[in-house]
Amino acid sequence: MSGDGDNGRGTGGAPGEQAAEARAEEARDATAGRVTDADTGTAARLQKLFEGHRLTPTQRRIAHCMVRRAADAPFLSSVELAELAGVSQPSVTRFAVALGFDGYPALRRHLREVAPAEKTGDDGTANEYQQAVQAEIDNLRHLAAALADPSPVIEAGRLFAASRPLPVLGLRAATAQAAGFTYFARKVHPDVRLLDEGGTMLPDRIDAAVRAGATTLLCFALPRHPREVVEALAYAQDAGLTVVTVADSAFAPVARHTDLLLPAAVGTGLAFDTACAPMLLGRVLLEAMCDALPEAQARLEEFDARAAARGLFVE
Repeated sequence: MSGDGDNGRGTGGAPGEQAAEARAEEARDATAGRVTDADTGTAARLQKLFEGHRLTPTQRRIAHCMVRRAADAPFLSSVELAELAGVSQPSVTRFAVALGFDGYPALRRHLREVAPAEKTGDDGTANEYQQAVQAEIDNLRHLAAALADPSPVIEAGRLFAASRPLPVLGLRAATAQAAGFTYFARKVHPDVRLLDEGGTMLPDRIDAAVRAGATTLLCFALPRHPREVVEALAYAQDAGLTVVTVADSAFAPVARHTDLLLPAAVGTGLAFDTACAPMLLGRVLLEAMCDALPEAQARLEEFDARAAARGLFVE
């Protein structure tokens, strides 16, 4: 199960689909918890399929679910997909029509045609813990593939370096990612401000950053997405800030209030979501920011000298 995101499969399906769904379920069981390089290509094709369409929030939620479940997407019934996405079955049908298909069966046929004919999987002996680890390894492979084009990360690093101060937002499940980025960023950036508490003070802290000269806000947004994060990003944009967001999907609810969105999938195989890829992407963004800060190396050397003089570390 998963406490902070979509998890599990629905059951059932239309009467005419039951036999096909039984075969699909058998295929899914054989490859449970493992995504291959071919599945990475499936996720990329899904992203391309959805791009360029004006989708409603409900339809974006379905798209988000399908990208996260790229390995299973070609085999899900409309009932299963609706249950996974937390929407109604008619919403799934309208989603398929919005993409230009006659209905969901036509969309699913298209996905099966473009998906790999065969999947390579393990021998089925992996337990749930191993499957969770393997899923995170697959998420990191997806991230590596996305970083083949480094230009979005380079642009984000330039924006962070130029923003004085740099506010970093992360609430609830994303607090750890925001705090980790802030801890390291403060070693090289002169003014990084962590926004890790919601409530009525959050807009005030955004206003204070803008008054101090901030031009960019970095947000870490993970499921389940708090409403106040979406509202805070809208407020930040209205205040004139450029918003850069690390989110679990390009179709996350924060996307519509983000100027530069960098996706990094989360794992959903355990009781609570795992976020190795978002954390690693945060470190990549730190590297890009350091590359854009001429004084970064000098600041690191200065910190190391002070730490040695204080005996700060034991190694």
